[in-house]
Amino acid sequence: MANEKADLLKITKRDEDYSRWYLDIVDRAKLAEESGIRGCMVIRPEGFAIWEKMQQVLDGMFKATGHTNAYFPLFIPVSYFSKEAKHVSGFAKECAVVTHHRLQATDSGEIVVDPEAELAEPLVVRPTSETIIWSTYRKWIQSYRDLPILLNQWVNVCRWELRTRPFLRTTEFLWQEGHTAHATFEEAEIEAKQMLEVYKTFVEDYLAIPVFAGKKTENEKFPGAEYTYTIETMTQDKRAIQVATSHHLGTTFSQAFDVKYLSPEGTLEYPFATSWGITTRLIGTLIMVHSDDQGFVCPPRIAPLQVIGVPIFRKDAEKDQVLARFQELQTEFQTSGSFSFKIDARENLSPGFKFNDWELKGIPLRLEIGPRDLKQGKAVLVRRDTGEKLIVEQSELLTKIPSLLEEIHRNLFAKAQEFQHQNTYTVSNYEEFKEGIENQAGFYLAYFDGTPEDEDKIKEDTKATGRCIPLNQTDEEGECFYTGRKTKRQVIFARAY
Repeated sequence: MANEKADLLKITKRDEDYSRWYLDIVDRAKLAEESGIRGCMVIRPEGFAIWEKMQQVLDGMFKATGHTNAYFPLFIPVSYFSKEAKHVSGFAKECAVVTHHRLQATDSGEIVVDPEAELAEPLVVRPTSETIIWSTYRKWIQSYRDLPILLNQWVNVCRWELRTRPFLRTTEFLWQEGHTAHATFEEAEIEAKQMLEVYKTFVEDYLAIPVFAGKKTENEKFPGAEYTYTIETMTQDKRAIQVATSHHLGTTFSQAFDVKYLSPEGTLEYPFATSWGITTRLIGTLIMVHSDDQGFVCPPRIAPLQVIGVPIFRKDAEKDQVLARFQELQTEFQTSGSFSFKIDARENLSPGFKFNDWELKGIPLRLEIGPRDLKQGKAVLVRRDTGEKLIVEQSELLTKIPSLLEEIHRNLFAKAQEFQHQNTYTVSNYEEFKEGIENQAGFYLAYFDGTPEDEDKIKEDTKATGRCIPLNQTDEEGECFYTGRKTKRQVIFARAY
C-alpha cells in the first residue's frame, strides 16, 4: 500500500525526459486528464481553479480598460469564411465541420448519421470568431457614434490539431477573445498595443513569467491581420512559447463583410478592427517555466490555494489540540482575507505523504504545527520554490505569510528572467546561428530583413521560426544575418511549441 501511494507521487526527472516530465506533472498534480476523445482533455478541478483565477483577474483588467463581455455562436456558416480568403486559408486544415443535424438507429441498433438530415449549408465549429462577429457588427455599426465597440468573450474553440499535448496544443481549448471596432487606424493601433500591455502586465505580475514583447514576422502573423503583436517566453528546455497575441486587423474584416459607418463629414468609411486573446495554454506555460522535479510550482498570486496547513500529531489527544489550533488560525486567516488557506485533515495519511502531495500540486507555502510547536507558540513555514523551512512565532503568521508569498513571487520571476538572459544569444551570421541553435537551444537575436521565403528556408534548415521583432528597437544598423543587407530590424529566432 505504501509503495502504491509513493507511485502516485512519482514523476520523471526533467533532464531525463522533458516531455514525459511535463505529462507526469499534468497527471500527478491532477490538472487534467485524457477524455477518450482525441486531443480533448478533461480539466480537473485543480487545473480549472487556476483558469478561473486567471479569468477573474484578466476580466477585471479588461473591464478597467472599457471592455464588456458578450457571447457569439459556436457554429459559423462556411460562407462567412469564404468572404476572407487569407483568414480561412490560415485555419482551413484545422476546421471541424458539421454537415448533418441528426442521428438515427439502424435495425441492428447501430447509431449512424441520418443521410436525409444534411444541412443546407455546412457549419464550422468556431476556430476563432472574427467572421461571425463582423457579420454581426454590420448590423450594429451605422454611424461614427456607434464606435468604438469594445467587446470580449470567454468561450471554447476547436482546432483539429494533428499533434496534441495537454494545455499546450489541444483540439478543444478555452480562451478569451477580444474584438473591437474603431473609426481610425490610429485608434485601433492604440487598442492593439494597450491590450498587449495588459497581457504583459498580467503574465509578469501574476504568473511571474518574464516575456519578450514584439511584432510577429510576416510568416507568423495571424491570418488576415495587418500585423500581430505578441509576448513570448522561454520554457526550461529553452524553447519559445507564444503566451498571448494582439492583432491589428486593419479593415480586412470590415471590407469582407461590407461594414461601413457614416463619418462626421458625411462619407462612408470602413472601421478598423483588432482582436486579441489568451488560452488555457497559459497553464501549460506555468508548468514549463516554473516547475521542478518535485512537481508543479504555482506562483502565489495566481494560486487558488496559497497556503496548506498540515497538522502533525501521533496521539488522539495531540490530534484534537493541534486541529483546534489550526481551526483558530483558519478563522483568523479568513477574517483577514490576506491569503487563501486550507487544513489537510485527511485521515490515514502520514505527514510525509501529505508534504510530498502538496509539493507536487505546487502550493506556494506549507504551514506545519505539532504538539511541541503548540507549547512553544511556534510554527513551521516551508516555501515551495526553495524548500526553505522557517520557524516563526504563531502570533506573527498573519504578517509573515503575506510577505513570504510576495517574496516567492519575486524569486520565481527573477529565476525565470535570469534563465532567459543566460540562454539568449546574439548572432551575426547564418552559419553561426545554425551551429548555435543545433548545439545550444535558446533565443537567438539577429539583424534580419529577409523575405517570407527566407523565413521558410530558415525553418526548413533549423526548425526555428521568427518569434518576434522586439519592440523598442535601437536605431543601430547591422547586417542581416541571412542576406547580408543593411537593416535596423532585429528578430528573435527560436524553436518553439
